[in-house]
Amino acid sequence: MMSHSPRPLMAGRSAVPEPTAVTFGVEEEFLLLDPHSGRPVPAGPALLHRLREQPGPRAELMRYQVETTTAVCRGADELRREISRLRTLAAAGARSLGCALVASGMAPYGAPGLSALSDSPRYRGLALRYPALTAQFGCCSCHVHVGVATRDLGVQVLARLRPWLATLLAISANSPIADGHDTGWASHRYSVVAQWPTGRPPGEWQDAAEYDRVIQQLLRRGAAMDERSVYLLARLSPRYPTVEVRVADSCADADTTVLIAILVRALVAAAVTEIRAGLALTPVPSPRLVAGLLAAARNGLTGAGVDPMSGRTVPAWDLVAGLVDHVRGTLADLGDAETVTGLLEQLRRRGTGAHRQRILWTGTTSAAEVVAGLAAVTAAPPTTPARRPASGHRSHAGSGSLRS
Repeated sequence: MMSHSPRPLMAGRSAVPEPTAVTFGVEEEFLLLDPHSGRPVPAGPALLHRLREQPGPRAELMRYQVETTTAVCRGADELRREISRLRTLAAAGARSLGCALVASGMAPYGAPGLSALSDSPRYRGLALRYPALTAQFGCCSCHVHVGVATRDLGVQVLARLRPWLATLLAISANSPIADGHDTGWASHRYSVVAQWPTGRPPGEWQDAAEYDRVIQQLLRRGAAMDERSVYLLARLSPRYPTVEVRVADSCADADTTVLIAILVRALVAAAVTEIRAGLALTPVPSPRLVAGLLAAARNGLTGAGVDPMSGRTVPAWDLVAGLVDHVRGTLADLGDAETVTGLLEQLRRRGTGAHRQRILWTGTTSAAEVVAGLAAVTAAPPTTPARRPASGHRSHAGSGSLRS
Protein backbone atom coordinates (compact mmCIF):
# COMPACT_ATOMS: atom_id res chain seq x y z
CA MET A 1 0.00 0.00 0.00
CA MET A 2 1.22 3.47 -0.80
CA SER A 3 2.32 5.61 2.14
CA HIS A 4 1.27 9.25 2.36
CA SER A 5 1.77 12.34 4.47
CA PRO A 6 -1.12 13.44 6.67
CA ARG A 7 -3.38 16.06 5.13
CA PRO A 8 -2.17 19.48 6.31
CA LEU A 9 -4.48 21.99 7.94
CA MET A 10 -3.57 25.61 7.44
CA ALA A 11 -4.33 28.05 10.21
CA GLY A 12 -7.11 30.46 9.45
CA ARG A 13 -8.12 28.99 6.08
CA SER A 14 -9.65 25.94 4.46
CA ALA A 15 -7.40 22.94 3.83
CA VAL A 16 -8.26 23.17 0.11
CA PRO A 17 -8.99 26.12 -2.14
CA GLU A 18 -12.58 27.33 -1.88
CA PRO A 19 -14.56 24.37 -3.32
CA THR A 20 -16.35 26.24 -6.10
CA ALA A 21 -13.08 27.90 -7.11
CA VAL A 22 -11.66 24.50 -8.16
CA THR A 23 -13.17 24.57 -11.64
CA PHE A 24 -12.86 21.64 -14.00
CA GLY A 25 -14.00 20.30 -17.34
CA VAL A 26 -13.62 17.28 -19.60
CA GLU A 27 -12.81 16.54 -23.23
CA GLU A 28 -13.98 13.13 -24.46
CA GLU A 29 -13.07 11.50 -27.77
CA PHE A 30 -15.37 8.98 -29.46
CA LEU A 31 -15.39 6.61 -32.43
CA LEU A 32 -18.00 6.56 -35.19
CA LEU A 33 -18.52 2.93 -36.19
CA ASP A 34 -20.61 1.09 -38.75
CA PRO A 35 -23.36 -0.66 -36.73
CA HIS A 36 -23.05 -3.84 -38.80
CA SER A 37 -19.34 -4.32 -39.58
CA GLY A 38 -17.85 -2.35 -36.71
CA ARG A 39 -15.51 -0.57 -39.10
CA PRO A 40 -14.82 3.15 -38.60
CA VAL A 41 -17.06 5.52 -40.57
CA PRO A 42 -15.57 8.89 -41.68
CA ALA A 43 -18.75 10.71 -40.68
CA GLY A 44 -17.16 13.22 -38.32
CA PRO A 45 -17.53 16.24 -40.63
CA ALA A 46 -21.18 15.41 -41.34
CA LEU A 47 -21.89 14.96 -37.64
CA LEU A 48 -20.27 18.27 -36.75
CA HIS A 49 -22.26 20.01 -39.48
CA ARG A 50 -25.46 18.51 -38.11
CA LEU A 51 -24.56 19.63 -34.57
CA ARG A 52 -23.11 22.99 -35.59
CA GLU A 53 -25.57 24.98 -33.44
CA GLN A 54 -24.75 22.96 -30.32
CA PRO A 55 -21.90 23.85 -27.95
CA GLY A 56 -19.38 21.11 -27.30
CA PRO A 57 -18.71 18.85 -30.32
CA ARG A 58 -15.62 19.43 -32.47
CA ALA A 59 -13.31 17.70 -34.94
CA GLU A 60 -10.56 15.26 -34.07
CA LEU A 61 -7.48 13.87 -35.80
CA MET A 62 -9.42 11.32 -37.86
CA ARG A 63 -12.74 11.78 -39.64
CA TYR A 64 -14.12 8.71 -37.85
CA GLN A 65 -13.69 10.49 -34.52
CA VAL A 66 -15.51 13.29 -32.74
CA GLU A 67 -14.60 15.14 -29.57
CA THR A 68 -16.92 16.73 -27.04
CA THR A 69 -15.86 19.46 -24.63
CA THR A 70 -17.81 20.43 -21.54
CA ALA A 71 -18.22 23.92 -20.26
CA VAL A 72 -16.13 24.85 -17.24
CA CYS A 73 -17.89 23.29 -14.24
CA ARG A 74 -17.82 24.10 -10.53
CA GLY A 75 -19.18 20.83 -9.18
CA ALA A 76 -19.84 17.17 -9.93
CA ASP A 77 -23.55 17.68 -10.60
CA GLU A 78 -22.85 20.30 -13.24
CA LEU A 79 -20.17 18.14 -14.86
CA ARG A 80 -22.44 15.10 -14.83
CA ARG A 81 -25.17 17.03 -16.63
CA GLU A 82 -22.71 18.28 -19.24
CA ILE A 83 -21.25 14.83 -19.92
CA SER A 84 -24.73 13.31 -20.18
CA ARG A 85 -25.91 16.10 -22.50
CA LEU A 86 -22.94 15.77 -24.82
CA ARG A 87 -22.98 11.96 -25.00
CA THR A 88 -26.72 11.95 -25.67
CA LEU A 89 -26.36 14.66 -28.31
CA ALA A 90 -23.46 13.01 -30.13
CA ALA A 91 -25.03 9.54 -29.98
CA ALA A 92 -28.31 10.78 -31.45
CA GLY A 93 -26.45 12.66 -34.17
CA ALA A 94 -24.43 9.57 -35.04
CA ARG A 95 -27.57 7.42 -35.26
CA SER A 96 -29.16 9.94 -37.61
CA LEU A 97 -26.19 9.42 -39.94
CA GLY A 98 -26.43 5.63 -39.78
CA CYS A 99 -23.48 5.02 -37.48
CA ALA A 100 -22.86 4.34 -33.81
CA LEU A 101 -21.07 6.53 -31.27
CA VAL A 102 -18.68 4.34 -29.27
CA ALA A 103 -16.44 5.23 -26.34
CA SER A 104 -13.42 2.96 -26.72
CA GLY A 105 -9.73 3.75 -26.64
CA MET A 106 -9.15 1.83 -29.88
CA ALA A 107 -11.33 0.90 -32.85
CA PRO A 108 -12.09 -2.80 -32.24
CA TYR A 109 -12.24 -3.76 -35.92
CA GLY A 110 -9.28 -1.81 -37.24
CA ALA A 111 -8.84 1.66 -38.68
CA PRO A 112 -8.05 2.99 -42.17
CA GLY A 113 -4.94 4.97 -41.24
CA LEU A 114 -4.03 8.25 -42.92
CA SER A 115 -6.74 7.96 -45.56
CA ALA A 116 -9.20 9.06 -42.85
CA LEU A 117 -7.15 12.06 -41.71
CA SER A 118 -9.24 15.15 -40.99
CA ASP A 119 -8.87 18.05 -43.43
CA SER A 120 -6.77 20.37 -41.30
CA PRO A 121 -3.40 22.01 -42.09
CA ARG A 122 -2.17 21.12 -38.63
CA TYR A 123 -3.17 17.47 -38.92
CA ARG A 124 -1.65 17.26 -42.40
CA GLY A 125 1.58 18.69 -41.00
CA LEU A 126 1.55 16.11 -38.22
CA ALA A 127 1.09 13.30 -40.76
CA LEU A 128 3.94 14.60 -42.93
CA ARG A 129 6.33 14.78 -40.00
CA TYR A 130 5.31 11.57 -38.20
CA PRO A 131 3.44 9.44 -40.78
CA ALA A 132 3.67 6.03 -39.09
CA LEU A 133 2.80 7.35 -35.65
CA THR A 134 -0.06 9.50 -36.93
CA ALA A 135 -1.53 6.64 -38.97
CA GLN A 136 -2.19 4.61 -35.82
CA PHE A 137 -3.10 7.59 -33.63
CA GLY A 138 -6.84 7.50 -34.23
CA CYS A 139 -7.29 6.34 -30.65
CA CYS A 140 -9.59 7.98 -28.13
CA SER A 141 -8.82 9.42 -24.73
CA CYS A 142 -10.39 11.45 -21.95
CA HIS A 143 -8.72 14.70 -20.88
CA VAL A 144 -9.55 16.38 -17.58
CA HIS A 145 -8.79 20.09 -17.14
CA VAL A 146 -8.55 21.69 -13.70
CA GLY A 147 -8.13 25.43 -13.30
CA VAL A 148 -4.97 26.71 -11.61
CA ALA A 149 -4.17 30.25 -10.53
CA THR A 150 -0.76 30.51 -12.21
CA ARG A 151 1.44 28.52 -14.56
CA ASP A 152 4.12 28.25 -11.87
CA LEU A 153 1.59 26.66 -9.54
CA GLY A 154 0.43 24.38 -12.35
CA VAL A 155 3.96 23.07 -12.94
CA GLN A 156 4.35 22.27 -9.24
CA VAL A 157 0.99 20.49 -9.31
CA LEU A 158 2.14 18.36 -12.26
CA ALA A 159 5.06 17.06 -10.22
CA ARG A 160 2.67 15.92 -7.48
CA LEU A 161 0.31 14.24 -9.94
CA ARG A 162 3.00 11.92 -11.28
CA PRO A 163 2.53 9.06 -8.75
CA TRP A 164 -1.20 8.83 -9.45
CA LEU A 165 -1.26 8.72 -13.25
CA ALA A 166 -1.01 4.93 -13.49
CA THR A 167 -3.96 4.41 -11.15
CA LEU A 168 -6.10 6.81 -13.18
CA LEU A 169 -5.16 4.85 -16.31
CA ALA A 170 -6.09 1.55 -14.65
CA ILE A 171 -9.52 2.88 -13.63
CA SER A 172 -10.23 4.16 -17.14
CA ALA A 173 -8.73 1.22 -19.09
CA ASN A 174 -11.02 0.60 -22.07
CA SER A 175 -9.13 -0.56 -25.14
CA PRO A 176 -8.36 -4.29 -25.06
CA ILE A 177 -9.58 -5.05 -28.59
CA ALA A 178 -7.96 -3.67 -31.74
CA ASP A 179 -7.68 -4.79 -35.36
CA GLY A 180 -10.14 -7.59 -34.73
CA HIS A 181 -8.33 -9.34 -31.88
CA ASP A 182 -7.66 -9.17 -28.17
CA THR A 183 -4.35 -7.32 -27.80
CA GLY A 184 -3.61 -8.63 -24.31
CA TRP A 185 -3.68 -5.07 -22.96
CA ALA A 186 -6.41 -3.49 -20.87
CA SER A 187 -5.36 -0.19 -22.45
CA HIS A 188 -3.81 -0.85 -25.84
CA ARG A 189 -4.23 2.88 -26.44
CA TYR A 190 -1.51 3.57 -23.87
CA SER A 191 0.93 1.37 -25.78
CA VAL A 192 0.22 3.48 -28.87
CA VAL A 193 0.58 6.82 -27.07
CA ALA A 194 3.83 5.68 -25.44
CA GLN A 195 5.44 5.28 -28.88
CA TRP A 196 5.40 9.05 -29.35
CA PRO A 197 8.60 10.78 -28.20
CA THR A 198 6.63 12.82 -25.66
CA GLY A 199 4.13 10.15 -24.56
CA ARG A 200 5.39 10.03 -20.98
CA PRO A 201 4.76 11.53 -17.54
CA PRO A 202 5.75 15.13 -16.86
CA GLY A 203 8.98 15.82 -15.02
CA GLU A 204 9.47 17.18 -11.52
CA TRP A 205 10.00 20.70 -12.82
CA GLN A 206 10.26 23.69 -10.50
CA ASP A 207 8.38 26.43 -12.31
CA ALA A 208 6.92 27.59 -15.61
CA ALA A 209 10.29 28.83 -16.86
CA GLU A 210 11.80 25.36 -16.53
CA TYR A 211 8.68 23.78 -18.04
CA ASP A 212 8.87 26.12 -21.03
CA ARG A 213 12.58 25.39 -21.53
CA VAL A 214 11.86 21.66 -21.65
CA ILE A 215 9.02 22.13 -24.13
CA GLN A 216 11.19 24.29 -26.38
CA GLN A 217 13.98 21.70 -26.25
CA LEU A 218 11.52 19.01 -27.33
CA LEU A 219 10.39 21.17 -30.24
CA ARG A 220 13.96 21.93 -31.34
CA ARG A 221 14.85 18.23 -31.25
CA GLY A 222 11.87 17.33 -33.41
CA ALA A 223 10.12 15.37 -30.66
CA ALA A 224 6.95 17.38 -31.34
CA MET A 225 5.64 19.61 -34.12
CA ASP A 226 4.17 22.25 -31.83
CA GLU A 227 3.23 22.71 -28.20
CA ARG A 228 -0.15 21.04 -28.69
CA SER A 229 1.57 17.89 -29.96
CA VAL A 230 3.69 17.53 -26.83
CA TYR A 231 1.68 14.54 -25.62
CA LEU A 232 2.74 14.44 -21.99
CA LEU A 233 0.35 12.37 -19.87
CA ALA A 234 -0.25 15.50 -17.80
CA ARG A 235 0.72 19.01 -18.86
CA LEU A 236 -0.12 22.67 -18.75
CA SER A 237 -2.83 23.17 -21.33
CA PRO A 238 -1.48 25.10 -24.33
CA ARG A 239 -4.88 26.80 -24.69
CA TYR A 240 -6.48 27.17 -21.28
CA PRO A 241 -5.36 28.23 -17.76
CA THR A 242 -5.51 24.64 -16.59
CA VAL A 243 -3.59 21.54 -15.68
CA GLU A 244 -4.59 18.94 -18.28
CA VAL A 245 -4.47 15.25 -17.31
CA ARG A 246 -4.44 13.17 -20.50
CA VAL A 247 -3.62 9.67 -19.26
CA ALA A 248 -7.12 8.12 -19.35
CA ASP A 249 -8.71 6.06 -22.09
CA SER A 250 -12.02 7.26 -23.46
CA CYS A 251 -14.21 5.94 -20.65
CA ALA A 252 -16.76 3.26 -21.49
CA ASP A 253 -19.59 4.99 -19.64
CA ALA A 254 -20.41 8.43 -18.29
CA ASP A 255 -20.07 7.27 -14.68
CA THR A 256 -16.40 6.39 -15.18
CA THR A 257 -15.74 9.76 -16.80
CA VAL A 258 -17.34 11.50 -13.82
CA LEU A 259 -15.26 9.38 -11.42
CA ILE A 260 -11.99 10.14 -13.22
CA ALA A 261 -12.77 13.86 -13.35
CA ILE A 262 -13.68 14.05 -9.65
CA LEU A 263 -10.49 12.22 -8.68
CA VAL A 264 -8.31 14.42 -10.87
CA ARG A 265 -9.87 17.58 -9.44
CA ALA A 266 -9.27 16.31 -5.91
CA LEU A 267 -5.66 15.42 -6.71
CA VAL A 268 -5.03 18.90 -8.08
CA ALA A 269 -6.71 20.57 -5.09
CA ALA A 270 -4.75 18.40 -2.66
CA ALA A 271 -1.52 19.26 -4.47
CA VAL A 272 -2.29 22.98 -4.22
CA THR A 273 -2.88 22.56 -0.49
CA GLU A 274 0.47 20.80 -0.04
CA ILE A 275 2.29 23.45 -2.06
CA ARG A 276 0.73 26.32 -0.11
CA ALA A 277 1.57 24.56 3.15
CA GLY A 278 5.21 24.25 2.10
CA LEU A 279 5.26 20.45 2.15
CA ALA A 280 8.28 19.01 0.36
CA LEU A 281 7.74 16.96 -2.78
CA THR A 282 8.59 13.27 -2.45
CA PRO A 283 10.61 12.44 -5.59
CA VAL A 284 9.57 9.36 -7.55
CA PRO A 285 11.96 7.86 -10.14
CA SER A 286 10.57 8.08 -13.67
CA PRO A 287 11.41 4.42 -14.52
CA ARG A 288 9.21 3.36 -11.60
CA LEU A 289 6.37 5.52 -12.91
CA VAL A 290 6.70 3.99 -16.37
CA ALA A 291 6.67 0.49 -14.86
CA GLY A 292 3.44 1.41 -13.08
CA LEU A 293 1.91 2.76 -16.27
CA LEU A 294 2.81 -0.41 -18.16
CA ALA A 295 1.25 -2.55 -15.42
CA ALA A 296 -1.90 -0.42 -15.44
CA ALA A 297 -2.12 -0.59 -19.23
CA ARG A 298 -1.61 -4.34 -19.22
CA ASN A 299 -3.86 -5.27 -16.29
CA GLY A 300 -6.30 -2.45 -15.65
CA LEU A 301 -7.75 -3.21 -12.23
CA THR A 302 -7.63 -6.98 -12.77
CA GLY A 303 -4.25 -7.94 -11.41
CA ALA A 304 -1.19 -6.19 -10.07
CA GLY A 305 0.12 -2.67 -10.22
CA VAL A 306 3.32 -0.99 -9.08
CA ASP A 307 3.39 1.15 -5.95
CA PRO A 308 5.23 4.28 -7.14
CA MET A 309 6.54 5.06 -3.66
CA SER A 310 8.07 1.67 -2.89
CA GLY A 311 8.34 0.02 -6.30
CA ARG A 312 6.61 -3.08 -4.91
CA THR A 313 4.05 -5.06 -6.87
CA VAL A 314 0.65 -4.74 -5.20
CA PRO A 315 -2.98 -5.43 -6.17
CA ALA A 316 -4.29 -2.66 -8.42
CA TRP A 317 -7.24 -2.04 -6.12
CA ASP A 318 -4.81 -1.31 -3.27
CA LEU A 319 -3.46 1.55 -5.38
CA VAL A 320 -6.99 2.84 -5.89
CA ALA A 321 -7.51 2.73 -2.13
CA GLY A 322 -4.25 4.61 -1.66
CA LEU A 323 -5.32 7.34 -4.07
CA VAL A 324 -8.66 7.76 -2.32
CA ASP A 325 -6.96 7.84 1.07
CA HIS A 326 -4.60 10.55 -0.18
CA VAL A 327 -7.49 12.83 -1.23
CA ARG A 328 -10.11 11.73 1.30
CA GLY A 329 -10.23 15.05 3.15
CA THR A 330 -10.19 17.02 -0.09
CA LEU A 331 -13.08 14.97 -1.48
CA ALA A 332 -15.06 15.71 1.68
CA ASP A 333 -14.33 19.43 1.42
CA LEU A 334 -15.45 19.43 -2.22
CA GLY A 335 -18.64 17.49 -1.44
CA ASP A 336 -17.57 14.50 -3.54
CA ALA A 337 -16.66 11.83 -0.97
CA GLU A 338 -19.93 9.87 -1.04
CA THR A 339 -20.14 10.12 -4.82
CA VAL A 340 -16.67 8.62 -5.21
CA THR A 341 -17.51 5.83 -2.77
CA GLY A 342 -20.63 4.96 -4.76
CA LEU A 343 -18.89 5.12 -8.13
CA LEU A 344 -16.01 2.93 -6.96
CA GLU A 345 -18.42 0.36 -5.52
CA GLN A 346 -20.18 0.34 -8.88
CA LEU A 347 -16.85 -0.03 -10.71
CA ARG A 348 -16.00 -3.05 -8.56
CA ARG A 349 -19.31 -4.69 -9.47
CA ARG A 350 -19.21 -3.89 -13.17
CA GLY A 351 -15.49 -4.05 -13.84
CA THR A 352 -13.55 -1.64 -15.99
CA GLY A 353 -14.48 -0.84 -19.55
CA ALA A 354 -11.76 -3.24 -20.70
CA HIS A 355 -13.20 -6.06 -18.59
CA ARG A 356 -16.70 -5.49 -19.94
CA GLN A 357 -15.47 -5.10 -23.52
CA ARG A 358 -13.73 -8.47 -23.31
CA ILE A 359 -16.87 -10.14 -21.96
CA LEU A 360 -18.85 -8.71 -24.87
CA TRP A 361 -16.15 -9.70 -27.35
CA THR A 362 -15.89 -13.32 -26.19
CA GLY A 363 -19.65 -13.74 -25.92
CA THR A 364 -20.40 -13.31 -29.62
CA THR A 365 -18.87 -13.50 -33.08
CA SER A 366 -21.21 -10.78 -34.33
CA ALA A 367 -19.64 -7.37 -34.90
CA ALA A 368 -23.14 -5.89 -34.85
CA GLU A 369 -23.74 -7.21 -31.33
CA VAL A 370 -20.39 -5.90 -30.11
CA VAL A 371 -21.01 -2.43 -31.54
CA ALA A 372 -24.57 -2.34 -30.21
CA GLY A 373 -23.37 -3.27 -26.74
CA LEU A 374 -20.58 -0.69 -26.71
CA ALA A 375 -22.85 2.03 -28.09
CA ALA A 376 -25.53 1.33 -25.48
CA VAL A 377 -23.02 1.72 -22.65
CA THR A 378 -21.62 4.88 -24.24
CA ALA A 379 -25.00 6.59 -24.38
CA ALA A 380 -26.32 5.37 -21.02
CA PRO A 381 -26.93 8.28 -18.61
CA PRO A 382 -24.88 8.59 -15.41
CA THR A 383 -26.46 6.65 -12.56
CA THR A 384 -24.97 7.97 -9.33
CA PRO A 385 -25.99 11.47 -8.21
CA ALA A 386 -23.79 13.70 -6.12
CA ARG A 387 -24.83 13.37 -2.46
CA ARG A 388 -23.83 16.66 -0.89
CA PRO A 389 -23.19 19.94 -2.69
CA ALA A 390 -20.01 21.76 -1.75
CA SER A 391 -20.25 25.15 -0.11
CA GLY A 392 -18.01 28.09 -0.74
CA HIS A 393 -17.65 31.38 -2.52
CA ARG A 394 -17.95 31.55 -6.25
CA SER A 395 -14.67 32.41 -7.92
CA HIS A 396 -14.24 34.30 -11.15
CA ALA A 397 -10.87 32.65 -11.74
CA GLY A 398 -11.01 30.02 -14.44
CA SER A 399 -14.51 30.96 -15.52
CA GLY A 400 -15.55 30.46 -19.11
CA SER A 401 -15.37 27.39 -21.29
CA LEU A 402 -12.92 24.79 -22.45
CA ARG A 403 -14.04 25.56 -25.94
CA SER A 404 -12.02 27.96 -28.03
